[in-house]
Amino acid sequence: MSSYRQILYHIVFRTKNSRKTIDQRNAHELYAYIMGYIKNKQGFLYRINGMEDHIHILCDLHPSLALADFMRDMKSTSSIWIKETNKFIGFNGWADGYAAFTCSWKDKDKDMIVNYIKNQQEHHKKNSFEEELKHLLADFGIQYDEKYFP
Repeated sequence: MSSYRQILYHIVFRTKNSRKTIDQRNAHELYAYIMGYIKNKQGFLYRINGMEDHIHILCDLHPSLALADFMRDMKSTSSIWIKETNKFIGFNGWADGYAAFTCSWKDKDKDMIVNYIKNQQEHHKKNSFEEELKHLLADFGIQYDEKYFP
C-alpha cells in the first residue's frame, strides 16, 4: 500500500528585529525563490505573500522533511540569496523563530487562509504584525511570552 498524506502548514516568519527590509517592489522575486525552494524539497506552495517585515506561506511539506529543518534551511538559503541580489537594502537576516500552524483541507479552511495571505496589504492597514501574530497564536490556543513582542 502507498502512503498518503495532506499536511498543510501556515507559516509566518519575520525579518531580524522586524526591520522593514523586504522591498515590496522586489518581493515577487523573493517569493519566486522561496517557491522554488519548496518545490525542490518536494513540497507544494499554495500561497505566499507578506509585508516589509514578515512573510506568510501556506504550503504542503513532504513528510520526510521536518518543519524545523525546512525553516532553518529555507531561511539560511533565502538570506544568502537576498544579500546577493542587493535588492533588499538593509536586510540583515531573518528572526530566529517562526510560527507554524497546521490547517485543514476541509471546511474551506485552506481557501480562507489563501485569501488571508493574499490580502496581507489590506489587512495590515488596520493591524500591526505583532497584533496579527498575537491573534493567530490566540486562535490556535498557543501561549506566548510578551518579551518576544517589542
